Order: sequence, then C-alpha cells, then structure tokens
Amino acid sequence: MRDRSVVHEGHEIQRASELIRLGARLQLLESETKLSRERLLRLYKEMMGKSPPKGMLPFSTDWFVTWQPNIHASLFMGIYQHLIQSSELEEIDAIIRAYRLYLEHLQTHEMPQVLSMTRAWRLVKFIDAAMLRTVPSTRCKGNFVVHTMELYDDYVCGLCHVPSRAGKTKAAKLAESALLH
Repeated sequence: MRDRSVVHEGHEIQRASELIRLGARLQLLESETKLSRERLLRLYKEMMGKSPPKGMLPFSTDWFVTWQPNIHASLFMGIYQHLIQSSELEEIDAIIRAYRLYLEHLQTHEMPQVLSMTRAWRLVKFIDAAMLRTVPSTRCKGNFVVHTMELYDDYVCGLCHVPSRAGKTKAAKLAESALLH
C-alpha cells in the first residue's frame, strides 16, 4: 500500500509540473491534483523561479464568445472533444493534451496565443456545467462555443461573418486565414 501512495504522489507531481509548464494558475493545480497547497507552491517556485501569480481566476462566460477568443476557444474545444471521444484519458489529461495540440497549431501557423491554460481549463468547466456549449455554424459546419441559454437555429460563426470592427490588425487576419486552412 505504501508503494502505491509513492507512485501516485509521483504521478501527481508530474501532472502538476506539466500544468505549471503550460502556465496553469495555482487554483487550477489545487483543483486538479491532490498535492497540498504548500507542496504546489514549492514546486511552482522551484520550476518557475518565482511565486505563482495571485488573484482570482477568470469567471466570465462572455470572454469565450467574443470574436477572437471564440475562435481560439472553439479550436481548443474541437481538439478536446475529439480526445475525450476517442480515448480513455482522464479529463485533466485530455485538457493538457488538447492544450498542447492547440499551442502546436498556433506555432505551426505563426498565430498569437489567445487562450491560456487556465482559461482552457475554465472553458471545459463551463461546458461541463452547461453554461456554454458548442453549436455548428450553418455556413462552414465548424463547431463554435456559444452561451447555452441562447437560441442558435441559424448560427453563423465569427469566421464566416466577421464583425465589422474585428480582425482589422494584420495579426488577426493571419490568425483567421490560418484557422480556415
């Protein structure tokens, strides 16, 4: 029994280390591991050379449905949902893998990072709590993150119908074209 707890603790430390490398906040680490707050603080300081950022986690579903964050959140959710459906990963491990794949996609297409690890985790929690969901765009058929309580019979995504003030920067235009291809 003692050996199992050491192995389990090692697994928890490895998971926490991965999350820290991906930029997870301390609250996420506390929620997704069984390690003590003190142990997580020491691990964070050892890995990052500084204390973790303080402050509350983002708690607004509205951020995920604004134009550019919605594109990134929808990309991440597509990856995450595919992993959940096609594997037997635990939720947090699927979030970690999906986030890595999201970052890889951004790097491949030289796109700016919009979605942080903590926001990606929060997005999954909002979906799990039925505060947000995904619906297909009637034009491109891609699935996009939307508020659960609104009607979306003829939903057209922000890529198919770009808002008038969105995407006016060169970086936003590059991001849009990379997501479409």
